[in-house]
Amino acid sequence: MGIREFPGGAPSGKTIAIGMRRSPDVSPRRLSDISPQLRQLKYLVVDEAIKEDLKWSRSVEDLTSGPVGLTSIEERILRITGYYGYQPWAASYKREERPRDSPAPAVAAAAEAQAVAGAEASGRTGHPCWRCSLAQLKKAFWGVAVVLCVCASWAGSTQLAKVTFKTFDAPFTLTWFATNWNFLFFPMYYTGHVFKSAEKQSLKQRYRECCRFFGDNGLTLKVFFTKAAPFGVLWTLTNYLYLHAIKKINTTDVSVLFCCNKAFVFLLSWIVLRDRFMGVRIVAAILAIAGIVMMTYADGFHSHSVIGIALVVGSASMSALYKVLFKLLLGSAKFGEAALFLSILGVFNILFITCIPVILYFTKVEYWSSFDDIPWGNLCGFSVLLLTFNIVLNFGIAVTYPTLMSLGIVLSVPVNAVVDHYTSKIVFNGVRVIAIIIIGLGFLLLLLPEEWDVWLIKLLTHLKVRKKEETGEGSADLGSGLQSKNRRTRPSFAH
Repeated sequence: MGIREFPGGAPSGKTIAIGMRRSPDVSPRRLSDISPQLRQLKYLVVDEAIKEDLKWSRSVEDLTSGPVGLTSIEERILRITGYYGYQPWAASYKREERPRDSPAPAVAAAAEAQAVAGAEASGRTGHPCWRCSLAQLKKAFWGVAVVLCVCASWAGSTQLAKVTFKTFDAPFTLTWFATNWNFLFFPMYYTGHVFKSAEKQSLKQRYRECCRFFGDNGLTLKVFFTKAAPFGVLWTLTNYLYLHAIKKINTTDVSVLFCCNKAFVFLLSWIVLRDRFMGVRIVAAILAIAGIVMMTYADGFHSHSVIGIALVVGSASMSALYKVLFKLLLGSAKFGEAALFLSILGVFNILFITCIPVILYFTKVEYWSSFDDIPWGNLCGFSVLLLTFNIVLNFGIAVTYPTLMSLGIVLSVPVNAVVDHYTSKIVFNGVRVIAIIIIGLGFLLLLLPEEWDVWLIKLLTHLKVRKKEETGEGSADLGSGLQSKNRRTRPSFAH
């Protein structure tokens, strides 16, 4: 060990290096024999490099402890040097170090503190657990409301479109008119932001922040045509093919076949996005395809029905492609970003799709005699219902679970079936009913989470353990009952 002299006090130019042989069998020398060294030690400090090397040493620790930076003179020299067999476990050392180094009291104190903290935590979390259950109940209640809203808006828009085509045979014009309402997404979102958000931003600030979704440069002309325009085309094709299919076949078949888009999303995600392979989803996709074939067979493969089924399957395919490409190119979007994106689709529809209904009108593909004959009430009602459906489907995740929102789509099938039963001449033969059940089952299988098998194993294990416990308790009760009965029937020989 090297010890350098503190400037001032001790004779200059002197450095003490003490190296002594440690002998555990020899008691320490008297302090009077080493008094010169003790006087010099008052002015000594440990070199910083040496102190760093010995930072875990008890000697350096004691040099830097105490009111004046050092412990008592006697223990100072003896602990640093190990002088003449000084044993650090001596009585004085034990008195000083035992409260600090003894593990048992520390463990006991920690256990006691942990127990107290646990008791306090349990006392504090008793009420929050109830709050948590209330929050889950509230979320489930909102989920039921969202399911009903999705079901009603989707089934209502489908039925209203069917009614509209009786007097206004223009599916593409109806698609264009309803898509224009997407422009309202971002204004409605900003209105909610102003009323709900604690940190309110101006419309320009909020717009710029949401534009970061498209990249560092925001929404440029290049981004508009490369990342927004393709989705505008897919959106228009999805809705147009769906509405055109309603003209060909009944709304029940259209709604149930559109549920196959969930299976198409899985297949495309598995191929394009390299999502996790799940056997149950492959089974669901097979069920969806089988349901499509059976639905085609239900009407006897007539050209009218085959075209209608092909149109709705194409609509489901465009919807699946839209979702997969959105995840591939843009990723996930927040609420403001999603609202801005849908509003951009409305702007794209107004700027670039408006020419198509005009061309269809003058070519008399979609022709109406006068604008007074247009059922504006039906068009606006359909647009409002479709806008409501998209709002709830995109923003309902803020109040409930995504799985519940998807249930609203499949629940629209029986609603459309009931309406078709009373308003049209649909025949629910065995093949059609089986096809509807198969497609609905496949849709429900696709809603299973990725860890569903782990949860199922845990549930079965829990039920098995609980059954064994109940069996053991029943055997114990039976045994105790027999013993008490034997004690009651045992004869007494005492007189």
